[in-house]
Amino acid sequence: MTHFHDGVACDLAHGTAPAPSDGRTLVAVFATPVAEYLLRYAADAGYRTVLVEPEDDLAAKAAGGANGVEVHSGIGSIPDVKTDVVVTDHHRDELGVMLRDALGTPARWVGIMGSPHHEPPHVQALALLGVPPDDVARVHRPIGLNIGSRTPSEIAISTLAGLIADRNGRPGGFHFG
Repeated sequence: MTHFHDGVACDLAHGTAPAPSDGRTLVAVFATPVAEYLLRYAADAGYRTVLVEPEDDLAAKAAGGANGVEVHSGIGSIPDVKTDVVVTDHHRDELGVMLRDALGTPARWVGIMGSPHHEPPHVQALALLGVPPDDVARVHRPIGLNIGSRTPSEIAISTLAGLIADRNGRPGGFHFG
């Protein structure tokens, strides 16, 4: 096991150096309590943070308290190859359109929150929009690390930890190899 006592890794761990900005973007779709925590934590982890909220009233409210988070009404051309897209509500009418639009970008990763014990609503929503099954299969669900999270902040931590593990090619959890 390697121990870092000097250098950048130690400075980062002790908070004496800022998190590196490597062009990562996290897009949270829909203004929800989970999205609020997810974007806050992602900004602390060095991500550019973007909220996509198609409903004008919710977008305006989110923009008022966004603390540096960009707010957009649609996915548009926001995602690039360094972008992770997380849909934070699987009950919204705009679910299919938002996922279809995210899948039409070069986003690195696209996922939707939801219990693995319930039928995934995005499959039918995307099929009705004519999205090919291979594209539908690119949507990750469930997302995040299996830590038994229940509260919005715990779900956000689990999700962000899972994204960081995936980006770094790690399995997550407590196994170190």
